[in-house]
Order: sequence, then C-alpha cells, then structure tokens
Amino acid sequence: MTRADTAGSGTAGSGSARFDNARFDTVLVANRGEIARRVIRTLRALGIRSVAVHSDADAGAPHVREADVAVRIGPAAATASYLDIGAVVAAARGTGAQAVHPGYGFLSENVAFARACADAGIVLIGPGARALEVMGDKIRAKEHVAAHGVPTVPGFSAAGMADADIAATAERTGFPLLVKPSAGGGGKGMQVVRTADELAGALQTARRVASAAFGDDTLLLERLIERPRHIEVQVLADAHGTVVHLGERECTLQRRHQKVVEEAPSPVVDAPTRARLGAAACAAAASVDYRGAGTVEFLVAGDRPDDFFFIEMNTRLQVEHPVTELVTGVDLVEQQVRIAAGERLGIAQDDVHLTGHAIEARVYAESPERGFLPATGEVLRWRAADGVRTDGAVETGSVVTADYDPMIAKVIAAGADRAAALRALDAALADTVVLGVDTNIAFLRALLAEPAVRAGELDTGLIDRLPPFVAPVPGPAALAAAAALVHDRSQAPAAASPLYPRAASPLWRSRSGWRIGATAAAPAQSFATADGTVVEARGDAAARITTMTDAAVPSAGASDATAPTDETRDPTGPATPASIDAAIDADGAVWVHADGATHRLQPLTRRAAAERRLAARGRSGGAAEPELRAPMPGAVVAVHVADGAHVAAGDRIVSIEAMKMEHAVTAPHDGTVHVTAAVGDQVRRDQVLATVVADPPPGDG
Repeated sequence: MTRADTAGSGTAGSGSARFDNARFDTVLVANRGEIARRVIRTLRALGIRSVAVHSDADAGAPHVREADVAVRIGPAAATASYLDIGAVVAAARGTGAQAVHPGYGFLSENVAFARACADAGIVLIGPGARALEVMGDKIRAKEHVAAHGVPTVPGFSAAGMADADIAATAERTGFPLLVKPSAGGGGKGMQVVRTADELAGALQTARRVASAAFGDDTLLLERLIERPRHIEVQVLADAHGTVVHLGERECTLQRRHQKVVEEAPSPVVDAPTRARLGAAACAAAASVDYRGAGTVEFLVAGDRPDDFFFIEMNTRLQVEHPVTELVTGVDLVEQQVRIAAGERLGIAQDDVHLTGHAIEARVYAESPERGFLPATGEVLRWRAADGVRTDGAVETGSVVTADYDPMIAKVIAAGADRAAALRALDAALADTVVLGVDTNIAFLRALLAEPAVRAGELDTGLIDRLPPFVAPVPGPAALAAAAALVHDRSQAPAAASPLYPRAASPLWRSRSGWRIGATAAAPAQSFATADGTVVEARGDAAARITTMTDAAVPSAGASDATAPTDETRDPTGPATPASIDAAIDADGAVWVHADGATHRLQPLTRRAAAERRLAARGRSGGAAEPELRAPMPGAVVAVHVADGAHVAAGDRIVSIEAMKMEHAVTAPHDGTVHVTAAVGDQVRRDQVLATVVADPPPGDG
C-alpha cells in the first residue's frame, strides 16, 4: 500500500466488523479512481472479495491492482466502458459478484442500470428504482417532497408552458429567478434573471444548453436566494423502515456550481436548526422508501441560517462523504453494504454524535492561473501528506488523461474545532506533492487563507468574486533545487538536452562557471515561469538535493530528486514542508515542490533569457507578450486569420481542441499577426502558435 492508501483508511473500514451475511461474498465496484479504491478498502476490511472494472486507459490504475479481481470492460471513452451497462453487468455475472457498488457519477443514479442489475439477479448497493426515478427529476422531486412537508424554494415547472405563460407566472413568483434545466446538474445551463426583460434571452440559452447536454430542454424556474449557503444532510435508511441522519455538511465553497471545499459540521447551523434539517431530510428519504446512503441538499439563506429550502436529493454516496465519516466515526460504505444485504441499521438517531470538525479539499488536475483549464500529463512524483486522510486516484507514474473527471485526490483534515481543522488542512496541502501535472493546490491554500473563509462567512458566489488567481513566485529554495537538477542532468555522461545538445563540448555542457584567469563561479540557470516571467537561480545549489539514479526513476525520461531536511512541524500549525522534490518532464521543464508550493520552470539558455528580458523592456508598461502560446496540449482545429493580417485586441487567432472542449487563443493587442500553427497540428503546452507585432504608438514613424 502507498502512503495515500494508509492515510485514506481512517474510518474507511479500519474498525469494521467482519461481514458474516451470507447474501453475497463478492462485490463488483463499477467505478474508477479514488472512489473505487476507497470502496475496495472497506470491502477488504469486511472480508468481501472485490472486483474492479477498467477501461483500456485504466489498465494500470491503482484501483485495478488493489482489487482481488479486475475485468476489462472497454476502450478509454467512458461511454464505451464505465457507462456501458451491458459490459458492467456481464463483468459482475462473469466473476460471480452478487452485488455492485456504483460509487458516484457514471451509473450510480441510472435507473436503467438499476433495472438491469435486478433483471440479472444482482443487488445494486443503492436505492430502488422508484427513488432513482422520483429524485432523478428535479421538478418531480420538488413537487414530491413538498407534498410530504419538506420546505421548497418558490418556483414552478415550465414543462408544456408557452413563453407568455412562463413570463406571467414568473411575475407572480417574483424576481430575481434562477432558470435551470430539469434533467441536468453541475450548473450546466443555469441562468440568472433579475428583470422581466432578461427572461426571453435566458429561456433560449437555457433550453439550448439543456438540449445539447441532456437531450431534454424542460426548464425549472425558482426564486433566486441571494448569497445562499449550500448545506446537505447525510441520511441512512434500511429496508425495514428506519431512517436516520448523520448531521450536515457545508458545501458552499463552489466555483461555477462545482464544489471545491466541504466541511462538517456547518459553522452556522445550531442544534435546533440541525434537528429541523435532519427531520426534513429523513422525511424526503422516507417518502420514496429510500434504502442505503443518500444526501438531501438544501439552500440556506445567508442572512437567515434557520431558513432553508430543498434543492434535490442525491441518491448515492457523495464525493464529500469523508468529512461526515471523520466527525461521526461511521463508515458509510460499510453501512451501504450491510443495508444492501438486508441487515437492519445498527445506528439509532440518538447514537449519532458530531465530534470535532473536518474539512475536505478537492485536488483537481487544472491550471488556476490559466482560468482553471484542465491539465493532463504523467505524474512524475506523488506523495500524500502525513497525519491526514488522503483519498487519492493517482500515484507516481500515473497518467492523467482527458477521458475522465480531473479530480485526482481529496485531502481531508480533522481537528478539535474548525480553526484547528483549517490549519491542519492547509499544512496537509502544503505537504502534498504532485509533480508533472498542474493542480489547484496553490489556489486551495489561497482560498483557505481568505478572511471570509476563516471566519465562516460563506456564500456560493464567494469564489467567483475573487480576483484572478496568481501563481506563487518560486523562492530561493525552489530555484536552487531546479538549478541543481538541471546542472546534474548536464553533468551526466553523454547528456543531451534541448539546452545542451550531445555534440556540445563537455566543458560547455558542464556549465561549471569556469573562466580563463578566474575562479569558478557557482552554477547559474535562468528559467521561465508559467506566466513567462524570467527568473534566475544563483549560488551553490548542488548540495540541496540528491539526484536519484535512473534505475530508481519510476518513469522513463524523468529525473527525480528529494532532499529531506531536519524541519518538523505541528500538523495543526503553520506549514513547514519537510522536503524538496524536483523532476524533469518530457519537455525538459523542471517541476519543483518547495516551501509548500509547486512550480513548473522551463530552463532557458542565456541567449533565450536575454531575448525575453529585452522583449519585456521593449514593451510599454502593462503591454502583453506578443507570442501567443498554447494554454494546454491539444489539436489546432481552426486558424481564424491569414498570416500577415492586421488584427485587433481580442480577435480570435487560433482555436485548440483539448479535454473535449475548444479554447480560442486571442490577440493580446492590435497589430500584425504571424501565424506559425496550422490546422491539424498537435501542439504542446506553451508552444508558440502565433506572434502579434504591436502597432506603433500614434505619432511614431
């Protein structure tokens, strides 16, 4: 087991009693990544044989190796593998699995999958088809729970209504309104309408997105709750009529309707409100004869924490379930398995007690400084922090592709109170090492440091109001480590690189600082940071790290270095990382983790560094670089202008397709464009696609 596995165990099966129920002894996990690993841990603790499924892209993934049995179910595309109901059911039958755990996402809330499992005589570890049907439709779910006394946001379904009728009903409901697709999730298609004049355009946009994303353009209009908090309640229900809740989770910190940081309990929910929320959640679950673990989500008015409204019910395990496990001591996956096997729930409501505080941060493969663009690549080094729970999907040598969700890990910290949990989470993020793939870790640490977050003064729009994220500047330790690694690579026998080709003189490649008539100077190396800034490392860097031999490097072509220090830290105090990690990727860029931050530094020759500095000096204050670079690896799908054409600031120059999305690269200023990319080109991250030579200032020439 890797450190990520042991750190991730915690309540995830560590205290589970053996599973003696004869109903099933083999469970297939119909998922991948961290949730598959997490489910497998509990199955192992219960003594249940686990079956993993995988696509071709995941053939070497950690969850495949950790399961007792693994079955290929298709190619990389999720639609042809993890979403292929027939393939998953066939894998279960072929391995003798009596039950399937769907995790979350993929088929976890799919009614057709539930029916296919039932037809095959396989138990779905989840609710029945009726709960999936009712709660899977936002409009139907809202009407259903309202009839059972659960408070709902004022609003109406636009199904079958003409636009004129929608407008009239909207006036009666009152503005502002939120227009959203009934069939979807994840914030897709949602439109905010503050006045009647904005309604027609919002309806058109929402229908268009809903039809494209979900194949259903039915809309739901609800009163917009200003500066709301998103709070959800965890419920457990057995097949014998018992329903309990395990308290609430605060999931308010979201970016574009996607959760980023979650915690339990909520800092604004008091005991009486918790009891009311729990009662409403249990009523919603009981109304559909719910079975297993589920989550009922509510909007809470920012200025009235005791005023809450039902949003929807997620009929599965949630991504953020670990925070509930840490404050209650209940293994939710174990409870799911036991309930699915027909056992009575062994927990009464009076048995549930929330102890301390837990906070979870989702680590995504993305570039916050580039507008949160998804990132791909090989993980050159992965190391989870000690002292906290980390549910990781990757390890050293894993490859993050564009085929699946970009979440690669969850870091979950607990403390005696919220302040202690926040400190522990920040320290753990500082100690989490991911080299080779961009992540949002630096953004997460900046978010946790926000005064409003520290004070618990949250609303769902907080992140979207923050200024654009700026990556941390590499400090002396990071630069020294990067310079030392480049220096050591250049000293290797027959070393060759884009900077120092094989034919170059060994003396030149050594970069020892030797000069005629002078003593040797310490190695110096210039780098370009992610935003193009030129930085330079000076001083004796070689002693700061020890380069591993090629035999110790897990991935061909990558060098790795680690320098343990004598520093230690209190896990609830300020972060003081215990090591410096560095690696070189296939493009020659140096990745360094030091002082709690990770940097990608592109080595520059002296000439390239000088040219960049001169170019920067030549630009007027605040002017953008003339080079247009690829924000991520991808394919050029369009070139919008002719070489030599005059363009204006903001004009589209080139479009790149990557991660199933199209990204337009635009002109930074008015000028003449020189295009170096062509349609069909496969481009690397930061490859120059075009150059826009700025127009001279008025009056020049």
